[in-house]
Amino acid sequence: MAKERFEKPTGTQDILPGAVERWQFVEEKARDLCRRFNYREIRTPMFEHTELFERGVGETTDIVEGEMYTFKDKGNRDLALRPEGTAGVVRAYVQNKLYGEPDVSKLYYIGPMFRYERPQAGRYRQFHQFGVEAFGAVDPAIDAEVISLGYQFCKDLGLSGVRVEINSVGNIPSRAAYREKLLAFLRPMKDSLCSDCQRRMERNPLRVLDCKVDQEKFVDAPSILDSLDEECTVHFAKVRAHLDAMGVDYAVNTRLVRGLDYYTHTAFEYKAAGIGSIDTVGGGGRYNGLVSEIGGPDQPGIGLGIGLERIQLILENQKVELEASRPLDVYLVALGEEAEAEITKQLFILRSQGFSAERDYLGRKMKAQFKSADRMSARFTAILGEEELQRGEIALKSMATGEQRTVKLEDLGEVLAEQA
Repeated sequence: MAKERFEKPTGTQDILPGAVERWQFVEEKARDLCRRFNYREIRTPMFEHTELFERGVGETTDIVEGEMYTFKDKGNRDLALRPEGTAGVVRAYVQNKLYGEPDVSKLYYIGPMFRYERPQAGRYRQFHQFGVEAFGAVDPAIDAEVISLGYQFCKDLGLSGVRVEINSVGNIPSRAAYREKLLAFLRPMKDSLCSDCQRRMERNPLRVLDCKVDQEKFVDAPSILDSLDEECTVHFAKVRAHLDAMGVDYAVNTRLVRGLDYYTHTAFEYKAAGIGSIDTVGGGGRYNGLVSEIGGPDQPGIGLGIGLERIQLILENQKVELEASRPLDVYLVALGEEAEAEITKQLFILRSQGFSAERDYLGRKMKAQFKSADRMSARFTAILGEEELQRGEIALKSMATGEQRTVKLEDLGEVLAEQA
């Protein structure tokens, strides 16, 4: 009877050795960037109560209407795998009373998200995001800081051709005024629009502008910037002034609304060519009412999220040369049973001293062990035979030059450190 063969679920991926190093490179860049910008890491659960996302993300969004992985647990509670990072971070901010801190709370996260959607280039049902959230400040300078952080992330990775698009989606009064102007523009063309646009038109007409099917039909749509009140106009002008001062390359896109309901004032996206039909790498915006909507005090916030799968795709397509991973420091070769026992001891000592070290576990001959050391890009091999063991010495060979020398066993770590 044939054994059943298992495969990964549709829309997921195995990140294998050889590829995972590229992920580590990107994640290390993100962590270092957040250190420089003074953002602290937060880790939230991968599942939350479904209502959190319904209230936080918005009931009329694609995510809540059809993309969430929802389930009931054994206590009959409605739970959902997190489809995005902001709602969970806001919940943690409220529940743990981080709003009591005297300074702006600046947080970042890296982790998997889950959405049931059609897989394509750079889009998976389990995907990974790097995101930041800043709470407690209405100052337009924090908007510009968050935008510049994502921009700098792309620069630090060595990506080219990444551009920033920004817009203001106003406040509630501004959007109400704009809604009427937009509906007057959309209603005459309703029958020619896609089914999604027709469905969204009355419930949330701004979402129509986010449609990827009918974009060319909205070229002459009224600009939301013409409906902004003075507060929103001044805020947006100051955000742009800060970005100009920083030298961030951006363009205003008056049809940019983002796909989530919680945004107010500033909205932005990072775009990149050459990653398929979806060219958005990430984005974000200000969400001044979200904290109170989730049960906290009336605290403003702003954040961004960047898709790491799409970052990986750009790195590959642009053939960005990554920093070389650190090679294996030393490969230990034992000749004889007594030498085997000593090699096991020396292996542990070297690793405890901070060196990367390896040995053979397959009983191979010395020639095969040298080939193994070469495959692992070892800087040195250390060969221990019975005679060397009796003298308390070991032969150390440079794999780059072939030069070989004998050193005391107790000095092996010190000698390797000198060669670093």
